[in-house]
Amino acid sequence: MTDKTFTSGDHVKWDTPQGETHGKVVRKETSTAKAGGHVAKATKKDPQYRVKSDKSGKEAIHKPEELRKA
Repeated sequence: MTDKTFTSGDHVKWDTPQGETHGKVVRKETSTAKAGGHVAKATKKDPQYRVKSDKSGKEAIHKPEELRKA
């Protein structure tokens, strides 16, 4: 568990193999969720965040330690 928390609408950035990507937090996931063919096993004690890329418009789910406020 991490102490990083985000709220819906926060502008964040994260690293991808293609470089840094920017987007917005859509919502906090606290149960198993699917996005882009990936299944995230989030829990209330270990939440993950659904984000939407500014560039592609695609959604992904990331652990809080992978995200940084932009």
